[in-house]
Amino acid sequence: MIKNIVFDIGNVLAGFYWQDFFARFGFSDEVNERLGACTVQGPLWAELDHGHMSEQEIIAAFKLYDPMLTDEIDLVFQNINGMIRCYDYTVPWMNELKTQGYKVYIISNIFAKMMRECAEELHFIALADGAVLSYQEKVIKPDSKIYRLFLERYNLNANECVFIDDQKRNITAARNIGIPSIVFKSYKQAYRELKKMLIQ
Repeated sequence: MIKNIVFDIGNVLAGFYWQDFFARFGFSDEVNERLGACTVQGPLWAELDHGHMSEQEIIAAFKLYDPMLTDEIDLVFQNINGMIRCYDYTVPWMNELKTQGYKVYIISNIFAKMMRECAEELHFIALADGAVLSYQEKVIKPDSKIYRLFLERYNLNANECVFIDDQKRNITAARNIGIPSIVFKSYKQAYRELKKMLIQ
């Protein structure tokens, strides 16, 4: 019997709008593409979520990937408020599930700077009955440790949870330790699939 609904944040409960965010600064399309390549699309982005390196160390490493963009990187990462935005359906969906008697949790790869500077858009985290955030735990999805830590911390049975994430590798990892899961493609699709699972 399903008792707990577990959500990812990025592109499930909140959209990651880095292209729109970069566009605010008035850079050329070429610069925006290069900024994306050395930051949000680069190999070091996950290190922010991991929490092992400081933000200053990672931003310095971004600059090494494209030294000609040092000033642009500094400008963009002064404050990243606006890079992520809560979806309109997020709070109503969480409240609906809670009203129906389900516990609602979060497991997310996210970093401290985003939590601080995008706090207004991440207000829905306070609605959750618990959250495991990668930067705090120094482990990221799809490492099985983050799912096991979640189950142990909140004393939950894997088969009584449903995990919803947009990344197939994260879903596979959750299923491998016995957590039923849904690959998020859209709100309507995930809502429909979840509803079917809850009435079984």
